[in-house]
Amino acid sequence: MHSRRQFLANTSRLAAITTVGARSGTNCSVADDNKTRHRYIDIHTHLGAFYHGRELTAELLVQFMDHHDVEMACVLPLISPESAPIVQPVTMALAAYRQFPDRIIPFCSLDPRAVTEPGKRSGHVAGVQGLIEILKRYQAAGCRGLGEHKTGLPFDAPQQMALYEACNKVGLPILFHLDDIRNPDTPGLPRLENVLKAFPELPLIGHAAGFWASISGDAQFEDFGRYPDIPKKVIAGGALDRLLSRYPNLYGDLSEPGGEKALARDLEFAREFVIRNADQLLFGTDVLMPGQAIPQFELLASLNLPDDVQHKIYRGNAIKLLKL
Repeated sequence: MHSRRQFLANTSRLAAITTVGARSGTNCSVADDNKTRHRYIDIHTHLGAFYHGRELTAELLVQFMDHHDVEMACVLPLISPESAPIVQPVTMALAAYRQFPDRIIPFCSLDPRAVTEPGKRSGHVAGVQGLIEILKRYQAAGCRGLGEHKTGLPFDAPQQMALYEACNKVGLPILFHLDDIRNPDTPGLPRLENVLKAFPELPLIGHAAGFWASISGDAQFEDFGRYPDIPKKVIAGGALDRLLSRYPNLYGDLSEPGGEKALARDLEFAREFVIRNADQLLFGTDVLMPGQAIPQFELLASLNLPDDVQHKIYRGNAIKLLKL
């Protein structure tokens, strides 16, 4: 027979264990009831050796996450020839997910130039269907999005549009890289806007120099391949504010160096930009090697953002977008 005191103590311990389990993200189900301590969900990480001899393993990534209070992290493969010097296959992200199912969120990647599987007939409809079949297999294995989408094709090239259509049909958000070489666009981002119009239900998460240069109204194509000197004041009227306000399916990945430098160049503008676009911005690091410095943690803390804005950016938007 337990005494009343023992019974209450055991009940309290059981409740505590249950609460911790709910918040751990088991089976990609993330409790979101703590509005005062915003553990991060990282929308952008990598595994493998982007630089020779500096491999980031799943174990090292989780150690990095533990050190920085990151609850879960999206692992983005890099498979296109323009994307990385060393390929990071989808199988690597899926293996990390199987090893750390409560911590890793795998994304898949598919180069749209591989329109159909071998033996499939050619043509737009057949090509989209072939892409859908591949994406569904990745989705069944646990992938929650497609990215990092990073090809040498113009952003709205026909092959790209086929991939966007396939992702739209299976329900996979796309995290894309945009600069002067990979998924290139021009000032004002008209190619990106073409895609936003064509697929208004497809979440598109922007990243890299060309995307984030467009925070400023004076962005030129030359800026799409470089990061700005800091400080360099932002000129109002940039394409990003216009597109974010007009298209709720557009999101911004704040990972480094693009997102970090876009904010750091003009802190006064950055704070207001983040607050007015709080529903469409996502915390990310773009960590890809051991010992990498990540300035986002300190930068975002320095903006002294309202509590509800922090919650949305650090984790809330990712929970909604990825259905965690």
